[in-house]
Amino acid sequence: MSQRSKDEAAIKEILLNMAKAWNAGDGAGYAAAFLDDATYISFDGQLAEGRQVIQDVHQMLFDGPLKGSKMDDQHHGDPKIRFLTDDSVVVISVGGVSFGESAETDPDRGSIISITAVRHGDTWRLASFQNTRRQAAYQQ
Repeated sequence: MSQRSKDEAAIKEILLNMAKAWNAGDGAGYAAAFLDDATYISFDGQLAEGRQVIQDVHQMLFDGPLKGSKMDDQHHGDPKIRFLTDDSVVVISVGGVSFGESAETDPDRGSIISITAVRHGDTWRLASFQNTRRQAAYQQ
């Protein structure tokens, strides 16, 4: 397996682990892959700066309004991974959450995310994350 393929697999594993942490209601697990000084922009334009803040905000959400929500932990819409350098990538992925017994994403919570990841020693870490609600495609 080439180094690039290994890197792509590691980045996909980060997305999978984030979804699993979401499903467990685990703010620390969700934030684990972020750099200490990472930025996170939520779907509604709120900015969280730093892994600890990202962790704390998500734990508050998991304990409150997003309690019991589930994220698809099998894939993130086959993320598009674009290498900027050997040590930095931009990832575009889709996702969403569901509530209750339904496994289908709540149509009001479908998102497209943009992530910047950087190699940090032997691992990859998230430097930035932006979550935007999905809209209908542009019409030409």
